Amino acid sequence: MKFYDSIGPNPRVVNMFLAEKGIDLPRQKIDLLTGENRQDSYKSVNPHGTTPALEIDEAMVIAEITAICEYLEELHPTPALIGETPMQRAETRMWVRRIDLNIVEPMTNGFRYAEGLGMFKDRVHCIPAAAADLKAIAQERLTWLDGLIAGREWIVGDRYTLADILLYAFLDFGTQVGQPINTENKNIVAWFERAKARKGATATA
Repeated sequence: MKFYDSIGPNPRVVNMFLAEKGIDLPRQKIDLLTGENRQDSYKSVNPHGTTPALEIDEAMVIAEITAICEYLEELHPTPALIGETPMQRAETRMWVRRIDLNIVEPMTNGFRYAEGLGMFKDRVHCIPAAAADLKAIAQERLTWLDGLIAGREWIVGDRYTLADILLYAFLDFGTQVGQPINTENKNIVAWFERAKARKGATATA
C-alpha cells in the first residue's frame, strides 16, 4: 500500500487514525500549494484530484477519508476506532455523518470562499457571498453539538472514535483560518482539550 499525503485537515484525519492504531504506511507527499494534485500524474491515481488517497495495488485506489479509515479498521480492528459491534459501528457512523455534513462541510467551504479564495477560485466553484453564512452555520451546529455531548467524555460516549478524530482535525484547522471555537460552548472546549492530549493529535501530514 501507498498513502498519498498532503497538508490540510482531510489528510490529517487519516494521519491521526493511523497514529492511534500504530500503523505506518509508505507515503508520497502531494504539494497542494503548487496544484500537484490537479496534475495528470496525480489524477491518474485519484481522478477527483483530492487528497488523501490510499493505493492498495496498481488496480485499486481508495479516496475519501471515511472510506480509507473504514478499510484500515477492517485490516487493523484493534484498537477499535469505529466499533467492535454492529451497534457501535452504526453509532460511530451516524456521528461521523452528522459532523461531516453539519460542521465540516460548511466550515471548509466558508474557508475556501473567503480566506482560501486565492487558492481555490480556479480549482472549485467558489461562492464568496456565501462564506459568512456557511461559517455561521458551522458555529450554530457546534453549539447544537455542545448540548448533546454534555456529560460525555467523547462524542460517542466513553469511546474515542473516528467521530472525535474528524471533529478535532477540522476544529483545529478552523482555529488557524479565522473560525475559532466559541468559548461559550464549554462542553466542546473541554472535549477539544481532551482530544488535544491524545497521541494521535500530534499527527500531521
